[in-house]
Amino acid sequence: MLDLAPELIAVLRTGEPVAVVSITNVPRSAPLGVGASMAVTAGGRVIGSISGGCVEGDAVLLAHAVLADGEGRVARFGFTDETAHAAGLACGGSIDVVVYRVEPSDDIAIAALQRAAQDRSARIGVECTGPRIGRLLGESELQTPAAVDDLRSMLAAAYADETGVLMLAFAPRARLIIAGAGEHASALCRVASAAGFAVTVCDPWPLLVTTERFPDADRLVADLPHRHLSCLDTDEFDERTAICVLTHDERIDIPTLRLALRLPVGFVGAMGSRATVARRAALLRQTGTDDDALARLHSPLGLDLQGSTPEETAIAIVAEILAARHRGTGLPLRDLHGPVHREAPSASCSIDPSLLPEIR
Repeated sequence: MLDLAPELIAVLRTGEPVAVVSITNVPRSAPLGVGASMAVTAGGRVIGSISGGCVEGDAVLLAHAVLADGEGRVARFGFTDETAHAAGLACGGSIDVVVYRVEPSDDIAIAALQRAAQDRSARIGVECTGPRIGRLLGESELQTPAAVDDLRSMLAAAYADETGVLMLAFAPRARLIIAGAGEHASALCRVASAAGFAVTVCDPWPLLVTTERFPDADRLVADLPHRHLSCLDTDEFDERTAICVLTHDERIDIPTLRLALRLPVGFVGAMGSRATVARRAALLRQTGTDDDALARLHSPLGLDLQGSTPEETAIAIVAEILAARHRGTGLPLRDLHGPVHREAPSASCSIDPSLLPEIR
């Protein structure tokens, strides 16, 4: 639900309630996972998707029933191989859902949606069992494992606990800080923004750091990159933050990398030839950077795609950042065996299957 925040807030501000359908469990293969949500307005508008077309029709009917009487419901939607194939999806499967009504006056929902719309960490719980199915739970009512309590570490869309509560979580976009404002930086900003990063571009030359050159940047900083990094609070960095140095100027590269390698970020990279990388490493050692810190540095930067244009280079850089974050191999999928996506930890609600009416 929280990933639909901007659209839902716009509807709720008109005074119109919405019914939300959220996946709580995937007993058999399905296109989307736990936490995927769609919303239905009283006027029949559908926001989001839970299956890509297989069960949306039945889900809309159930949502209208919840809008009519306000009673939350759980259900199991099954789709056959034939209907899945017609929608261009994998072979038939099933999903468990909880359907709940969100009112414009629901402070818990509004608070969580507003945080998500502002790209801030947020979470909300939905009761999936018992007499109050569909009741929303705020932060103070959620009981989650310690590993989940750090909102900055929320990388999935949903969590669940043994009490039958679906916990929908929203994490801010991962951050990318680019040092440099040349053509490669411009291309990297575009590609990274399209990949979902919140991008900051930092360069000491104000004439280069402009919205005309970087229309996709979330933040433009005309300053020395190491000075900008030193002014940020530590809570602005986390394991999903990436710093890429594209300046090709040792007077900027060295102090920036020296500081970046000390920060609690997940990825630090720098462009350069093999000769530049070797010289840069020697200079960093002279400034007190040890071998353990240098081992964190991704340089030369990017996966080996043999691209030459700034855009192709940017794709290679973003690919390496994602591979490092998700511990991917960077190899062609056809050369690997097993599932395309590694199985994530279970995040389903514990609902007695006998309580789930199956809808086909």
